[in-house]
Amino acid sequence: MSNIEREAMEYDVVIVGAGPAGLSAAIRLKQLNADTSVVVLEKGSEVGAHILSGAVLDTSGIDALIPDWKAKGAPINTAVTADNFYMLGEAGQIRIPNVAMPPLMNNHGNYIVSMGNVCRWMAEQAEELGVEIFPGMSCSELVFGDNGEVKGVVAGEFGKNADGSQGPNYEPGMELHGKYVFLSEGVRGSLSKQVIEKFNLAADSDVQKYGLGMKEIWEIDPAKHKLGTVTHTMGWPLNSNAGGGSFIYHLENNQVYVGFVVHLNYKNPHVYPYMEFQRFKHHPMVAELLKGGKRVAYGARAITEGGYQSLPKLTFPGGALLGCSAGMVNVPRIKGNHNAMLSGIAAAEAAHHAINARRSGDELVEYEKSVREGAIGKDLKRVRNVKPLWSRFGLLASLTIGGADMWLNNIFGWSPLNLKHGKSDALATEEASLHKVIDYPKPDGKLSFDRLTNVAFSFTNHEESQPAHLTLKDASVPIAVNLPKFNEPAQRYCPAGVYEVITEEGKEPRFQINFQNCVHCKTCDIKDPSQNITWTVPQGGDGPNYPNM
Repeated sequence: MSNIEREAMEYDVVIVGAGPAGLSAAIRLKQLNADTSVVVLEKGSEVGAHILSGAVLDTSGIDALIPDWKAKGAPINTAVTADNFYMLGEAGQIRIPNVAMPPLMNNHGNYIVSMGNVCRWMAEQAEELGVEIFPGMSCSELVFGDNGEVKGVVAGEFGKNADGSQGPNYEPGMELHGKYVFLSEGVRGSLSKQVIEKFNLAADSDVQKYGLGMKEIWEIDPAKHKLGTVTHTMGWPLNSNAGGGSFIYHLENNQVYVGFVVHLNYKNPHVYPYMEFQRFKHHPMVAELLKGGKRVAYGARAITEGGYQSLPKLTFPGGALLGCSAGMVNVPRIKGNHNAMLSGIAAAEAAHHAINARRSGDELVEYEKSVREGAIGKDLKRVRNVKPLWSRFGLLASLTIGGADMWLNNIFGWSPLNLKHGKSDALATEEASLHKVIDYPKPDGKLSFDRLTNVAFSFTNHEESQPAHLTLKDASVPIAVNLPKFNEPAQRYCPAGVYEVITEEGKEPRFQINFQNCVHCKTCDIKDPSQNITWTVPQGGDGPNYPNM
């Protein structure tokens, strides 16, 4: 912790992150007691600016939080009308009958939404209840109390020079203290990562697993648009190179969300997830849909995929991990927003009872119990074996054995399997010499695009004079270790072209970090085989500015 003197503000509850989990917690706290003081701090330039999700929304979370959401004008309008699942080959596809899929995979009753817009609407509901929301406020440090508990965060530090020194317009930010601090930063949040390590919260859980999700919004020919249609695919182009799949969702205004997920436990360091996504769009089924259309937005972010067995302990002295800060995505369903909302509700109720009992700074054990024994735990437990089956034995095993396992859980609420994940995604990376280089087709500029062109459609901006928010533990590792052993995979796994190996004639290669391009996906913090890259927050308001993701 720094020695800079800062002003402090006191609240009952401090919430880091204005995503579905944080906003649900804020709203529920105010529903329970209008006099509870609540502040939400959001690093994006506005609420929703850093929200990227599929998304087909299971409304169980919003139903529990705001039952009359429809009457209140929530931007949840496009009900799912058709649900398709395909196995792709290079030139064709086979549809898997819906009747073969476990009932939990059924999307009827769900809605295609922009979670960014849902969060913007939720922020309005929160502010009407008296919640203070401050966008453009990165939380750069934790503040600890006399007994080692988390008692607050530092937010709003601006104006550092590139070398970390204080510039002429330096602002030290403020300390925001709370009886409880909720971390709802999303996947691999920088403060959540510190808390998990400091309090050893992952000691009794399996390793966390991740995927990289990339998404484009397309405006397509109205004749091809089918409002409410949901399509998922697996197979080509990934095949045996990596696990993953795609989604195509038809929403309003002749738009479709086109997304692609690559599981980050792939072995071959030559895999280039972004180019796998671009190649996917040239499949005949997809190319025909997009032909004559235009891409209007792009973004990427990591996805927590470890599920039930990878949940860390959720509470620590003074606070709790909410939503994807802990990892609550149901991987087969590709859904986590409902669980994020339910976690926010549960955390708020635990904090409300604690504050009423004049407690503060302790552990909200009621929250932990509510998550593990309630709807979230049940949702995650019944699909717990699908991801490890896929990771260990491939796509076919996940479809057959994993499908049977989900049916057993659906019918009997029980399964004989309790599988572990094994290695972390970083350690899963094998040496480049053991694998063939993959030849990716050059983007055509119509269906597929180079990374830097697409990053412009994420509307990302970072003040260039600030310190890089992507730091190396050892600056020599990328060239001395990662390049000879792994052909420096950061050049490929980053979906925004942040990392480059620069080779100039007569000179040694050098590693370059273009942090201005960063879309805050956190993949580098997860996948670097040497675990040498640390993602931290840039100054507030910087990063992507997603419109309708």
